[in-house]
Amino acid sequence: MREIIKTGSTVEEAIEMALEELDLLSEDVSVEVLEEPGKGFLGLGGKEAKVRVIADKDPIFMAERFLTELLVQMQIPAELDVERESGQLYVEIIGENHDDMGVIIGKRGDTLDAIQYLLSLIVNKGRDQYIRVLLDTENYREKRERTLIDLATKMAAKAVRRGRSVKLDPMNPYERRIIHSALQSFEGISTYSVGDEPYRRVVIDIK
Repeated sequence: MREIIKTGSTVEEAIEMALEELDLLSEDVSVEVLEEPGKGFLGLGGKEAKVRVIADKDPIFMAERFLTELLVQMQIPAELDVERESGQLYVEIIGENHDDMGVIIGKRGDTLDAIQYLLSLIVNKGRDQYIRVLLDTENYREKRERTLIDLATKMAAKAVRRGRSVKLDPMNPYERRIIHSALQSFEGISTYSVGDEPYRRVVIDIK
């Protein structure tokens, strides 16, 4: 966990300097005021404010701590690559064993999605500015997206050929969005979702 001690003419100035050096937001840190600013005798030799800024709410730190503990409990050796960019947190689990990563992914990505959901809750707890968390391993997300796009195109063609709607298997919101997006410009069909989570599914309908 990173921390830094800074001084400034005011507490606010010292905090701002610390945040700039850490490249973090105020929501990412805890602040301990070590010394309040004070005026010297006859206004001379005043004492500066001193603060300790601790990056204990940094999303990268929180993600690494949670996933490291989880992987230890699952007895899965792996490394983490965590990057933060424009309100999003990209997390990749890099495992030593393909089968271990299969456990992380789970059936149709169910386990990966569950871990991503928990990680998002932890990272965003108490935050005003929401951070979108994207968790991946072995490029599963991209592979799954290609599979879903192929499925969407195939099922849309089937609906047009048979002249009736087609219901897809239940999917999570992320996967449903991929289907809807893939078929936006597909001629002769429209898409919508029906049902309640976790059994909500996409319907490909004839216009």
